[in-house]
Amino acid sequence: MRLLITGTDTGVGKTVVTGGLVAWLREQGEAVHPLKPVESGTDEADGSPADAALLARCAGLPGPADCNVFALAEPLAPVVAARRAGVDLNVGPLDRRVEALGGQPGHLLIEGVGGALVDVAPRLPVADLAARWDLQVVVVAANRLGVLSHTLLTVEALLHRGATVAGVVLNHPAQGEATLAQRTNEAELERLLPPDVPLLGSVAALPPDSCDDPRTLAKAVSSIAERLFGAEL
Repeated sequence: MRLLITGTDTGVGKTVVTGGLVAWLREQGEAVHPLKPVESGTDEADGSPADAALLARCAGLPGPADCNVFALAEPLAPVVAARRAGVDLNVGPLDRRVEALGGQPGHLLIEGVGGALVDVAPRLPVADLAARWDLQVVVVAANRLGVLSHTLLTVEALLHRGATVAGVVLNHPAQGEATLAQRTNEAELERLLPPDVPLLGSVAALPPDSCDDPRTLAKAVSSIAERLFGAEL
């Protein structure tokens, strides 16, 4: 399967979900190739692309360079961060990396940056990567007040571009007692999403010290992974 994991916003749990799916597939003995094509904000992680590093760990790869093409220092939208750093954020190297990974046996999982309409390269929003690289899309949404509109707008934008949306994942970004909105969002999303866009499930909030553990992440997304990949295994 070839998947694009995007989100309704930044910080909604895309990396947790992507890393969990990668780790789960690896536990099943499946070949899996994760990629975070562009990552910004590396100056917040000692100069290393933290998301790509987690994907590499979940896939058993040597390091973040195996899962990343462009790493940008400032925590800004990629095009802005690249412009400020004097980096030519050219889509050519991205296309070549995806072609190389996609030519290998196994599953290709690509994690976007920010929300679905953020440019991953000049005039190329994340949402358009689905058609460009022949990917189905999984939308990750944070379970909080406002998620209904954010999710429906994201799904609508993707469908408008002709993307196949494999489903939505509701991620609980923080531990603690659930608010009324958090307790009712899941049922409302199931009611409001288009008939052919399923709510794949939810991911419970993880303790901060376990968010980078591949086994914990795989377990957290196991029911979602079974829905996505079960028919192919």
